[in-house]
Amino acid sequence: MSIHEVFMPALSSTMTEGKIVSWVKSPGDKVEKGETVVVVESDKADMDVESFYEGYIAHIIVPAGDTAPVGSAIAFIAETEAEIETAKSLANSGGAASTATSSPEPIPATASVATPTLASQNGSNHREGRLVVSPRARKLAKELKVDLSTLQGSGPHGRIVAEDVEATINKGKQPATTSVAPAPTPTTTPVAPPPPRTPAPATTVAAVPGQVVPLTTLQNAVVRNMVASLSVPIFHVGYTITTDGLDKLYKQIKSKGVTMTALLAKAVAVTLQKHPLLNASYSDQGTVYHSGINISVAVAMDDGGLITPVLQNADIVDIYSLSRTWKSLVDRARAKQLQPEEYNSGTFTLSNLGMFGVDKFDAILPPGQGSILAIGASRPQVVATADGLFGVRQQMQVNITSDHRIIYGTHAAAFLQDLAKLIETNPQSLTL
Repeated sequence: MSIHEVFMPALSSTMTEGKIVSWVKSPGDKVEKGETVVVVESDKADMDVESFYEGYIAHIIVPAGDTAPVGSAIAFIAETEAEIETAKSLANSGGAASTATSSPEPIPATASVATPTLASQNGSNHREGRLVVSPRARKLAKELKVDLSTLQGSGPHGRIVAEDVEATINKGKQPATTSVAPAPTPTTTPVAPPPPRTPAPATTVAAVPGQVVPLTTLQNAVVRNMVASLSVPIFHVGYTITTDGLDKLYKQIKSKGVTMTALLAKAVAVTLQKHPLLNASYSDQGTVYHSGINISVAVAMDDGGLITPVLQNADIVDIYSLSRTWKSLVDRARAKQLQPEEYNSGTFTLSNLGMFGVDKFDAILPPGQGSILAIGASRPQVVATADGLFGVRQQMQVNITSDHRIIYGTHAAAFLQDLAKLIETNPQSLTL
């Protein structure tokens, strides 16, 4: 007899518990090895969790909407249909699956790549608004730049497998999003993706006087990070940067899809090439100099909390690709579809409240990083010019927060000086 426990996986290094978003499989359903069985909300994303075992879902311990600690059992899988009742009895008695094979192992997880759609019938590759995709197919689609939402899965229960991706490439072209969908079931109606959303305040939940609203999983993760930051000795250094040249460049290339966020991230990343210490972080063993310059940018989520999508290797990626990547990251962040490396691999962070008209502010240093740059709004200011006259210049206030264990005031000041020099005298170099 073989009855296996399904455990709550650790989907990130900071995750202590997970919330069950939805069960893709129901009690009695057949499960293939590597097939998605449950969607779990980690600290900052919804992740598809796949089964290590082949068998039948015998009993669900933690229903959708509930949370469970990492490493705790959330379901039983029976190897045969005959063992389902035995597993139910085991669950009802509160005992562990002593007959389970080997010791608990983390369940591999992959981020969902969903497109909004109605809940589908059996045989569709959409499960409660998510695409069910094998890890190999997802990796192959990313390499070949295939839009998974245009594919019809041929795997179990409509799952998209690697052969489906390869078949698309062999046809010589990727299916257009405007083409007619292949033979949908009569009750399935495609729903158009929602339009991109603009940055929203930290929470849009309507508050009721006297009500206590529980924190979301994402908000709890932010709380843990902020509390951890209190143990780090930090300091702040401010600087005023004239942005006339940068603003002019932005107007010239905005029509090509370039965002101001990407321009600022690119400027910071290029400056960090000269100041590797500002891109470093502290560890008990010493100063950690990172191999890449990965710029995290703080984004407020509509349902509360913050997430920091990462523009990896921002110093060497061209501004047009960087802008496209940023748009994709924000869209998927708001849909909670980022993979962990897309939000936890940052080496330096930007927090831009200037878009909300904020003049200046102090940012809290994220755990595991050496610096974060707070960016205020660019406003017209009356300044003294080099010829002794008065003029009007667009200027913004930036304020860096750094870990004083490895970075000193002179280091931060030198970085800000070079950043200002780049933005003020040579912004065109950001397009090279």
